[in-house]
Amino acid sequence: MKISAITGTIAIFFTIIMLAVFVTLIILIIRALLKYLKSKEVREEKKVIKRSLGETLKSHRTRCKMTQEFVAETIGVSRQAVSKWEKGYSDPSTSNLLRM
Repeated sequence: MKISAITGTIAIFFTIIMLAVFVTLIILIIRALLKYLKSKEVREEKKVIKRSLGETLKSHRTRCKMTQEFVAETIGVSRQAVSKWEKGYSDPSTSNLLRM
């Protein structure tokens, strides 16, 4: 009789602990989702700020009204190389970056 009462008490205690863990996890998930939803403006701002090297090269080249061919001739590479840099297919070497 006493063993079954102890076993029942342990089962109830275990169930309460599992329920507390479950509720805690749900609360943490809700907090994380709310934080994510509130950070939409920050994510959008980072997206605008974070540009690839190719996008930056192209924007500077077009702002200065230079063609890919002019840039390529100036630094001694092919026009296709400049195009690949701007599209992000490859990156210029350090020496080519310094020449630009």
